[in-house]
Amino acid sequence: MRVLITGAGGQLGLDVVAACVAAGDDVHAFDSAGLDIGSRSDVHGAITMLRPDAVINCAAWTAVDACEADPERALAVNGTAVRWLAEAAHRAGAHLVQVSTDYVFDGGLDRPYHEHDDTNPQSVYGRSKLAGEREALALGPSATVVRTSWVCGRNGNNMVKTVMRLAQQHPQLSFVADQVGHPTFTQDLAPVLRRLALDRLSGVVHATNQRACSWYQFAGEVVAAMGKDPSMVQPIATADLHPPRPAPRPANSVLDNAVLRAAGHSPLRDFGEPLRETVAALLAE
Repeated sequence: MRVLITGAGGQLGLDVVAACVAAGDDVHAFDSAGLDIGSRSDVHGAITMLRPDAVINCAAWTAVDACEADPERALAVNGTAVRWLAEAAHRAGAHLVQVSTDYVFDGGLDRPYHEHDDTNPQSVYGRSKLAGEREALALGPSATVVRTSWVCGRNGNNMVKTVMRLAQQHPQLSFVADQVGHPTFTQDLAPVLRRLALDRLSGVVHATNQRACSWYQFAGEVVAAMGKDPSMVQPIATADLHPPRPAPRPANSVLDNAVLRAAGHSPLRDFGEPLRETVAALLAE
């Protein structure tokens, strides 16, 4: 498969490139300096020239709180730019895989979210990513929107690295216990994105590692994987965060992977396994 990967310098993009290379694909990887996805002419030029079988878009502005202060930039990067990718992929006959987020939901359900549940984003980031979903799917079945959540990995900035840094600096940590979701690790998500591109599965798919937890529970598992006492992590409520976060977070962002199961894909691992692998790799650096 000839695949064009955007956002290839980010924490997810790096692992998507690695997964595609390992599978023997003809990989054309672009970071933000190599391809400005906000430029329609640049996007069309690259895809027209390379004629990929698939385009996997890992490029996004994921600074959730910063998006609140600059909604125009958020919509341009996470929404409108996806239109250019969808247009160009459609003309080239390529399948587009667009990565999206749990933030398209308001978090008010008392059960996991299915792919067909109504969206209701509460943040600028969530609204911009929902716009990207709609742009990806506007031209028909030649696109897959993959919603994921709480993404972590060995590269880039993420919560695993934050917890590890804080645990080395402080005897006690506090994390919210009233936000629940599925931690998802890039080394497990990346091969799924490639598989969906190869299979040309259409529509919306939820793809996460298995087992829901709160941020408080997640931090405790990170600390335990470091060989420290998880009791050093204490639970707090979102309302007690000081200062409060600019962007609202969904209280429940657990994503049921129903479509992935129905399509015959095996579920991703329990998140504890890739978490321990990631912590061990980071400690060895």
